[in-house]
Amino acid sequence: MTGTAPAPFNADDYRARMARAAQAAAEAGLAGLLVAPGPDMVWLTGYAPTAVTERLTLLVLAPGGDPVLVVPALEAPDAAKAAGASALTLRDWTDGKDPYAVTAALLDTGGRFGISDNAWAMHLLGMQQTLPGTSYASLTEALPMLRAVKDTAELELLAAAGAAADAAFEEIRKVPFAGRRESEVGADLADLLRRFGHSQVDFTIVGSGPNGANPHHEMGDRVIERGDMVVLDFGGLKDGYGSDTTRTVHVGEPTDEERRVHDIVREAQEAGFRAVRPGAACQEVDRAARAVIDEAGYGEYFIHRTGHGIGVTTHEPPYMIEGEEQPLVPGMCFSVEPGIYLPGRFGVRIEDIVTVTGDGGRRLNDTTREMVLVD
Repeated sequence: MTGTAPAPFNADDYRARMARAAQAAAEAGLAGLLVAPGPDMVWLTGYAPTAVTERLTLLVLAPGGDPVLVVPALEAPDAAKAAGASALTLRDWTDGKDPYAVTAALLDTGGRFGISDNAWAMHLLGMQQTLPGTSYASLTEALPMLRAVKDTAELELLAAAGAAADAAFEEIRKVPFAGRRESEVGADLADLLRRFGHSQVDFTIVGSGPNGANPHHEMGDRVIERGDMVVLDFGGLKDGYGSDTTRTVHVGEPTDEERRVHDIVREAQEAGFRAVRPGAACQEVDRAARAVIDEAGYGEYFIHRTGHGIGVTTHEPPYMIEGEEQPLVPGMCFSVEPGIYLPGRFGVRIEDIVTVTGDGGRRLNDTTREMVLVD
């Protein structure tokens, strides 16, 4: 992920996000946050270094203090152009100087800090060596819901990304499947996502026949045959926000069993969607979808969680999984994607991105969830 922030956001938006993050850190008993290049930095500042290297880049947020971005001097000009740059102070360092000492001067000795999950180990170890009295917690562990509730502009971007993915599906169902390799159909999908505005394609899963029984099958050289069920799971980033949708199509006429399994998954997906409402625990979405599949006798073949959050990344908290008691809040966005996977035979998955509204949920994917027949 490189480049600047999506157009709807300005310095005031990033200033508010950084203040909210610092306040959340204080409420969690943290002395501050250390944010490395990645989705958290993009969301908080609009800055994504064009190349993430061994040189330390770190956003320091502390309750009551001004945000500071520690950045290599050779990258400071680019950092100064970020949409949120005027909402923070740049502190650059040059090669030959100790970047950990520069950062340590901004921190309270002995404090506990949240640090980005994707921070390099060498940087965390460097901070620990420079400030041996400090301790650290992963940002996902300490503040799992930091980016979970989207504002109006973010919801609009997610809806646009979902619509673009839907448009890609409407086109891919028109192309020939039989006699072509999975990789060829996957390349078509990637091209379509880009045609409809995606700047980044994160995945194009094409699982045909027995390969569909592997939820994260890497598309390969298998030639798709008539009679195959084909799982299509694809998504990426459009204007900085994610899409992720799955539809399962059939090449030619399906068998009665294939129709039945597809119908069960469709009903499970609908049940998961109906369980979305403010105040419900995330696990209730998983339970609702899983109950349909369990009752149909296929429970052992639903082998993953029902959903994951989405935003500036295609996978992030919250997670729709048993044991997750986090209440749903209006503005949260996540997938609802139950599946059935019959080893050596076929798989079915149906996935929509859903956002929590004031009284329920709203889908951000609108293509048919009925079985689609392709050539």
